Amino acid sequence: MSNRNSIDFQVSARHALFTDPLTRVGGEKCSYHLPTYEALKGIAKSIYWKPTFIWVIDEVRVMKPIRTQTKGTKPLNYGGVFSSMRDPSKKEEPPNTLAIYTFLADVEYQVRAHFEWNPHRPELGDDRIEGKHYAIARRMLELGGRQDVFLGTRDCQGYVEPCVFGSGAGHYDGAGELAYGLGFHGFDYPDETGENALYARFWKPLMANGYIRYPRPEDCTVRKFVRPMTAKKFGKDKLRCVEHEAADLGV
Repeated sequence: MSNRNSIDFQVSARHALFTDPLTRVGGEKCSYHLPTYEALKGIAKSIYWKPTFIWVIDEVRVMKPIRTQTKGTKPLNYGGVFSSMRDPSKKEEPPNTLAIYTFLADVEYQVRAHFEWNPHRPELGDDRIEGKHYAIARRMLELGGRQDVFLGTRDCQGYVEPCVFGSGAGHYDGAGELAYGLGFHGFDYPDETGENALYARFWKPLMANGYIRYPRPEDCTVRKFVRPMTAKKFGKDKLRCVEHEAADLGV
């Protein structure tokens, strides 16, 4: 990791919902107390991303107290929709139902992340210009991200801004270590692994004085096969060169 591929950012939101996506379809949900690697990676991708590189989350710092809030929501009733699709003669159930979700409330995190070239994208070798990707990422971070930022789900919109990782006072400074049980880490996608399959990774988080250091995806030993999947192909005719993007932004 070099200074030219690493960014520090602060993300905050009124609510967050970090769950295991494998159990997310239907039912009531309760958030993990800590953000998942995949959720923070998604935030980094919302700031700036191209298939040329992969975002790696190094560590996160919990700035505010971990508090939960239970709210009634109306999620889509997937069972009713799928039943009517399988058998149109059946009476369609209401598209929405009532569920109780337990969110994290008033969250704020400092995140340190860096990008690495995707070795499974050799066709994008001409786009590997570290300085320009870094300059665009910094510019997009200053503007609040290229896409909308969500903390675990679209119900929880957040905001990002540059920060100095480790600066300021955090609620858990000097609080010692707090260990958690097995939880969701992230997904292994085909375009990042070279395998034609989607896997879910799991790990056991440890928070020390408010800091959580994430293991690299390949260092997670607990994995679950989800389903077959193939990577999307990119080429020069389907991807805008970073040099052109940088020139348009003046960076």
